[in-house]
Amino acid sequence: MPSSAPLTRFLFATVAGLALQAAPAQLLANEAEGQLPLEELRTFADVYNQIRAGYVNEIDDSTLLEYAIQGMLTGLDPHSVYLTKDDFSDLKEGTSGEFTGLGLEVGMQDGYVTVIAPIDGSPAAAADLQSGDVILKLDNVPIKGLSLGEAIEKMRGPKGSKIELTLGRPGTSQPFTVTLTRDTIKMASVRERLLEPGYGYIRIAQFQLATGEDVAKALEKLQAKGPLKGLVLDLRNNPGGVLSASVDVAGLFLDGGTVVYTEGRLPNSDMNFDARPGDASDNTPLVVLINAGSASASEIVAGALQDRGRAVVMGSDSFGKGSVQTILPLSDSRAVKLTTALYFTPNGRSIQAEGIVPDIPVERARVTAYDSAGQVTEADLSGHLSNGSGNKSRGASSKVASELLASDNQLYEALTLLKGINILGMRTRKTGSE
Repeated sequence: MPSSAPLTRFLFATVAGLALQAAPAQLLANEAEGQLPLEELRTFADVYNQIRAGYVNEIDDSTLLEYAIQGMLTGLDPHSVYLTKDDFSDLKEGTSGEFTGLGLEVGMQDGYVTVIAPIDGSPAAAADLQSGDVILKLDNVPIKGLSLGEAIEKMRGPKGSKIELTLGRPGTSQPFTVTLTRDTIKMASVRERLLEPGYGYIRIAQFQLATGEDVAKALEKLQAKGPLKGLVLDLRNNPGGVLSASVDVAGLFLDGGTVVYTEGRLPNSDMNFDARPGDASDNTPLVVLINAGSASASEIVAGALQDRGRAVVMGSDSFGKGSVQTILPLSDSRAVKLTTALYFTPNGRSIQAEGIVPDIPVERARVTAYDSAGQVTEADLSGHLSNGSGNKSRGASSKVASELLASDNQLYEALTLLKGINILGMRTRKTGSE
């Protein structure tokens, strides 16, 4: 076998040269910081050569160098990664809100991939898939044990291709199957509705480039239906996304001032993000819902509104991702996602590995209301006296509240709190005017 010394020297010179070219100017400005670890580079070149020459299967140089890059980044933290062509494409899809697939928002529950919600207008919505459905098999292959990412990857595919899903549904005894045809999905990151007259609900599934504009439009739609007495901003199971979008969303509920600031090693990593003047919600009482699935940009919004005294945060502790990643394109098809800074709430809190702690903890639970339909009241007694007002609408909104209590106890509690704030405000104003 020919000597490996020439190859080792070549690799050492090449790696050292590339390191010098790639080193940021800020780091090279200081001679001490700019010194390269020559012994470690020599070791790298030796290991590279040993793998190239002696590994049981032959590996081409480009693949081996790609492995080295991946290992270098994944050794830093869970969020710094090397993005291959497919990874880079998926990232751009996630920020633009358009992809090819089934149109399912899914999560992991008790080791099973569970449907959170079908996306409006998608194949999944057309097949009447429902929140809580559990995906058991894909094309008759059990997916128990797969990670959420692996399951999602199997559900993705070319437009027009078919896939069979075997699902379990709470309340049914037997699994059932549906065959879906993949299509182009335009994922709306924002949904809105009225919970009851005067009480609005805005759900943000992910922070995309246009999420700030979408929330502004959703707020306008709700306001057009009448004055808002209260608003719920639902950030549960929102994994985050674009930093600027979180600043835009928080800014809709703040009248200027700091939303978030970042600190890092490089000078351009130290940035302050402020809200624009003017509260688009007209200071409507606000409850923000979070849980362990609320991460990154979601935590920026919740933390800013909490620190600024603008909202009551309710739910459970958030994920605790307080780092900022910068996408550094290497070519049209590859990039590096690198952690470059930590972010801090307006009061200087870093939530890295800590999370946002809700003002009012409310765990998600299955709640069954006590059936009081059979109870006898004064109004049921024969010959009872009338109250003279003619008002018989006892508990006019009880049906809506009961449905919320059964389906989403956290949202029920948020609505109840907003009603309490509104009632107290009206009584305070009335007392002050007398």
